[in-house]
Amino acid sequence: QVQFVESGGGLVQPGGSLRLSCAAAGFSLNFYDIGWFRQAPGKEREGVSCIGSSDRTTYYADSVKGRFTISRDDAKNTVYLQMNSLQPSDTAVYYCVPIREPTYYYCLGDVPHGPWGQGTQVTVSS
Repeated sequence: QVQFVESGGGLVQPGGSLRLSCAAAGFSLNFYDIGWFRQAPGKEREGVSCIGSSDRTTYYADSVKGRFTISRDDAKNTVYLQMNSLQPSDTAVYYCVPIREPTYYYCLGDVPHGPWGQGTQVTVSS
């Protein structure tokens, strides 16, 4: 069964940085288009960013554009989300998941069925 494992979350002060990692358990991520999604308490899950498997096409939600950077390292079988200038509104559980294709709609307008991992908690607070 395809399984993704997120890590790198934590507690950080406003203005701080974190780097999230998305790893694959027992298979190669290299052929998957990957999206990062987040869910804050009481809110719906929303798309944050995504990256294509071949041409590295990327999309970002307006709320994180200029602060977050998505990347992938095929040799390490990992997709990253570098988050800078974090704000309290970024507090959420972050998930990585395969998306159908790296287009605006499938990155930010649609929430995939899964498979969803356990996510990693990001808390931005002073």
